[in-house]
Amino acid sequence: MATSTPVARARAALIGLLVLILGMGGLLTYGVSQDRAQWAPLLALDLSGGTQMVLSPHVDGDDQLDSEQLEQAVEIIRQRVDGTGVAEAEIATQGAENVVVGMPGTPDAETRELIQASADMEFRPVLQAEMDPDYIDQLIEEGMPEEEAEELEEAAEAQEEATEDEDVAGEEDAAGEGAEAQPEDFPEPTAEPQDPSDLNWITQDVAADFANFTCSREVSIEEREAADSDQPLVTCDPETGMKYLLGPVEVPGTHIHDAGFGMEQTPTGGQTGRWAVDIVLDSDGTAEFRDSSTRLYGLEGVRNQFAIVLDSRVISAPRMNSPITDGRAQITGNFTEDEARNLSEQLRYGSLPVSFEIQSEEQISATLGADQLRNGLLAGIIGLILVAGYALFQYRALGLVTIASLGVVGVLTWWTIALLGWSDGYRLSLAGIAGLIVSIGLTADSFIVYFERIKDELREGRSLAGAVENGWARARRTILASKAVNVIAAVVLYMVAVGNVRGFAFTLGLTAILDVILVFLFTHPVMQIIARRRFFASGRRFSGLSEKELGVDMLYRGAGRFARRSVLPAVAEPTGAVSPDRAAATPRGQDAAGDESAGGTSAVSVSQATATSTLTLDTEGGPGTGVDPGQDDAIVDHPEQGASQAPAGADPEAPGLTIAERRRARALHARRTSRAAEDPPQDGEPGDVTDPETDEEDR
Repeated sequence: MATSTPVARARAALIGLLVLILGMGGLLTYGVSQDRAQWAPLLALDLSGGTQMVLSPHVDGDDQLDSEQLEQAVEIIRQRVDGTGVAEAEIATQGAENVVVGMPGTPDAETRELIQASADMEFRPVLQAEMDPDYIDQLIEEGMPEEEAEELEEAAEAQEEATEDEDVAGEEDAAGEGAEAQPEDFPEPTAEPQDPSDLNWITQDVAADFANFTCSREVSIEEREAADSDQPLVTCDPETGMKYLLGPVEVPGTHIHDAGFGMEQTPTGGQTGRWAVDIVLDSDGTAEFRDSSTRLYGLEGVRNQFAIVLDSRVISAPRMNSPITDGRAQITGNFTEDEARNLSEQLRYGSLPVSFEIQSEEQISATLGADQLRNGLLAGIIGLILVAGYALFQYRALGLVTIASLGVVGVLTWWTIALLGWSDGYRLSLAGIAGLIVSIGLTADSFIVYFERIKDELREGRSLAGAVENGWARARRTILASKAVNVIAAVVLYMVAVGNVRGFAFTLGLTAILDVILVFLFTHPVMQIIARRRFFASGRRFSGLSEKELGVDMLYRGAGRFARRSVLPAVAEPTGAVSPDRAAATPRGQDAAGDESAGGTSAVSVSQATATSTLTLDTEGGPGTGVDPGQDDAIVDHPEQGASQAPAGADPEAPGLTIAERRRARALHARRTSRAAEDPPQDGEPGDVTDPETDEEDR
């Protein structure tokens, strides 16, 4: 099997990215050709205009609507609007009574009716119940706690085994595994139903609807219209994945007088430590619930339960442990404090049905939004120009990699948002555009981290190919940690915010994920390929990797050539020593006397502390110089081959030395210090002068 090389892996990554881009483009092209999508992203209310409605609440009787109930009404309207597939809708309170609803486009008559309708809370008896395995798998994938996920999986498996044991061969052949159930697959009722718990309510059509029902959080307009209070209802609990076949309404939510939550109490007045929800019914509700609870208490299985339904979805289905004759019921279970509080608020809201009347409706133009969009796009273009200019100024030709990466991530972001508009109705708001503009700088941060790591590796003396691999190993962790923080911040902001702020959080998190894909599939593979090009590997001018940009001499010059420093020790002669000023003024290629040096460029330095001078010859290795061309990532360490080596009397912290030379100088200094401690100089022996002959072993 052939060994995978960095270049081969880079090409595979680029091919994978190309396939991803072409796949997204092809899918979007198909959507446009079928008139289901459009090339440009869908725009939200503030950018495309739409409809703004001012709703006035209408309460039955003399009851007044407080601020808490108004906020709950706003939340229910928001859930209804989101359930219709309209994204980026703006719903807020106006003053102490009115609710303002703004949505893109023009809502149809059904959507208007859905917004104005009151929240229907009702109590229904349970006729049948079973788990929806597909929806439970969806809940687990969304991040359900591990203990709850295990309980649901065990319950689903037990239900599947019980169903298989009860099925008969005739029913299996009629329905067929995985086929949609038909009314004729089920028996007809034997008589007319006598009470809401009578199983004769289950007609063939109702049984088929229950068998084919799939649970979801949203309630469609068709489901709401089909929810007749005098007929059975097929629905589910979106929190547990249980789907229910319920009988007709027995107690409307209008009979709930009050609801609260607290610790469950025993008959003696003690507390059990579990949270419970308390319901208080009015006089009519007390009589109706007394008859219902008495009947349900005598039934077995799921028929012993009654379901609390809000907006055609079950919010709780407790069992009847005893008849309730005084109109005061207590719902117990494994509630947390938050769950008990939420359920009590939902029940309290059901006691005061609120409908809304449209006071005013007007079309909102996108003139102001268009101006803001124009200014936002101008700000984004200016930001891109500044980032590109900085990249070219700081990294020269490497800046082209940054510019190309920004172009690729721009295409990915554009097509992703367009596809989300087609699949989920996502609309891009002005806040979302702000998130895209902010992401430009966050994306450029990844390139800066990566390029600076590569420069650090080059300063260590590695070749460009080795610096790219080692720099990537170090920069990758930093980039992933940074993007993880961005994604976490975006998710938290999206969960706690509403309205346009969620659009900002969404685009911020989306671009962070796309940035990771870009760096792995484009930026790093491109660097692996260009690292083998002579222009970059040899540190040419304007490559961004020259000696000037790195701030030190490049030890590796590409194509198997190294910059070598040969150190020739010489004892300083007071009469012939060259002053530092004269040495500094001596042109390259000449010695202190002005003669040409046969060995190449020379420079003479004097160490006054040791009264010793060293002669350093800088030559460029290549063919015929004794340098191994294949030795890319190491410094040649043989004095006879002209290897880079620290001067004998050099200061380890001298600014003129490379990092590798400083390491050798420190090691040499440490050996001398250790030798001096073991064998201190005798009286009369100079302890601060280095003898070149006795020091040859150290070098």
